[in-house]
Amino acid sequence: MAASLYDSLVHSLDALLPKGSSGVFPYKELVLGFMYIVFLWEEYLRYRHYRNLCSKVRPKALNDYVTEEQFQKAQAYGRDKAQFGLVESVFTQIQSTLTITMNFLPWLWTLSGDIMFRLAGYSSEYEITQSILFFVLLTVFSTVVSLPFSLYSTFVIEERHGFNKQTLGLFFSDMVKGHLVGGAIGMPFLAGFLKIIKIGGDNFFFYIWLFLVAFQLIMVSIYPTYIQPLFNQFQSLPEGELRTMIEALASRIHFPLTKLFVIDGSKRSGHSNAYFYGFFKNKRIVLFDTLLEHSNNEEISHELGHWACNHTLRMLAFNQVQIFAIFYLFSQFIHNKEMYISFGFTDSTPTLIGFLLFQFLYSPVESVIAFVANMLSRKYEFEADAFARDLGYAGSLASGLIKLQLKNLGTMNPDWLHSMYHRSHPELIERLNAIDHPAFRSKTEKVE
Repeated sequence: MAASLYDSLVHSLDALLPKGSSGVFPYKELVLGFMYIVFLWEEYLRYRHYRNLCSKVRPKALNDYVTEEQFQKAQAYGRDKAQFGLVESVFTQIQSTLTITMNFLPWLWTLSGDIMFRLAGYSSEYEITQSILFFVLLTVFSTVVSLPFSLYSTFVIEERHGFNKQTLGLFFSDMVKGHLVGGAIGMPFLAGFLKIIKIGGDNFFFYIWLFLVAFQLIMVSIYPTYIQPLFNQFQSLPEGELRTMIEALASRIHFPLTKLFVIDGSKRSGHSNAYFYGFFKNKRIVLFDTLLEHSNNEEISHELGHWACNHTLRMLAFNQVQIFAIFYLFSQFIHNKEMYISFGFTDSTPTLIGFLLFQFLYSPVESVIAFVANMLSRKYEFEADAFARDLGYAGSLASGLIKLQLKNLGTMNPDWLHSMYHRSHPELIERLNAIDHPAFRSKTEKVE
């Protein structure tokens, strides 16, 4: 029934929409059109955001918490990032346009086949091997193209505002290690991914979904224990007031805490972070060392609020539904020869290429899904704050949020539309307003 409805919809669209110059459905033209619509929309939001960042007037709601100097520093940091983001976005848009219009992907696929034949004598029937080689070449190309932007962001913008702590040697060491680890994991994963699609038949989307669920669970288990230690040093949080407070809070809400770690985030950045991981009765909390100087029990209570409200499991379920839908829709396009022809693949229909082309088509939907995910995440942040507030930590949590905002030079004067579309966390003023209740109001006036 669903398949017949889908076929009817496709035939109706095929009759209504014009054919491209090659006589096939104009997938390429549609992708370019949607790509520019999204680009213009996001640049409009960036303009709104930048306009607020140019304001010299400190929001009245923050007068009691943020000095004029702190506000101007945050505004300058935000302007630098917004200007850099505009340049990077325009470059990426031009690159994407050329990649599609100049048939870069067909050229790279042919190149990978030529290299495979010259090195191993393999023909095009070794599609999985060619796909892995194509993946490697595409990764190298993307890394080289994005490298100047990464260097400028780290060693100019972050350096200028006092956040960068890493050397060029550490930067390139991280990049090389990241690619080696990514290749060691990514190439077997890609081979398994393509093999399952090949043998899965018309219902491959279900088997791929199961494969990805298993892969994600494995990665969640091994990443903190075996992969992240390749980049950061983990140490047990020393005995002291902070450790005692965290353990007491975990015991109070029955959080199954087994270990408390500190990692050396300060060797790369001055930004702060914290997270927890683990399954069932084996939870571990990780604090960046940059967080220790102003971290307190109240901020940790917010993170534990995510656990108490089952936010991690809910987001996991949301993501799994999304992934299942993506691969179901892909199963409807995988054999669509017109899609391949439209993008320049006239002689072959490789599975990996089909998935990349489908992602082009799916990108407008992905933008909407990302917005929905951000709205859901913002809701969960409010709920975690409310959890900490209801434990009696309203005033201290508000103080901790302000300290963290100042330390990270977070935006003090956000545009509401830009924030709603892009940000997964509510803005500081929104969170302070939501935290407010009689116990907190007795110490400070409500933020407006």
